[in-house]
Amino acid sequence: MAALWATGGRAAAAALLRPGPMGLAGPTAGYHKKVVDHYENPRNVGSLDKSAKNVGTGLVGAPACGDVMKLQVEVDKNGKIIDARFKTFGCGSAIASSSLATEWIKGKTVDEALKIRNTDIAKELCLPPVKLHCSMLAEDAIKAALADYKLKQNPKKEPEKKAAKA
Repeated sequence: MAALWATGGRAAAAALLRPGPMGLAGPTAGYHKKVVDHYENPRNVGSLDKSAKNVGTGLVGAPACGDVMKLQVEVDKNGKIIDARFKTFGCGSAIASSSLATEWIKGKTVDEALKIRNTDIAKELCLPPVKLHCSMLAEDAIKAALADYKLKQNPKKEPEKKAAKA
């Protein structure tokens, strides 16, 4: 299914997420309608300029299932997230978690965005226990993107810390 998504077969891949005729379930049955909505109509897909000082990029993956998530944030001079973009290679739950995460962090301060937990994402999307790792990836991607942003704001801070320990 992820391969269908990556090759532009979004409609075909999305059809796999919906139950079949007369209620018979397809191979990916059990997705909540919120997951299907974010999968069929993902919000904030794309990329930001990773070299920009006010853009943070987080790239995370789950070796067990092969999902890979890139999430980027653009932060204004007041510390407010003004834009967020994602690209995800993975199942419907991973794509939905990424999409929802970008919606939630836009308009928040960096500190507010860091308070978003995978449990909140999982609850909103009604993810089953077997798909909780997707919401964990989204939380990790938010943290990674914001850590990258913070590092760009104080590039000399990290080397000084290491030098002090030596």
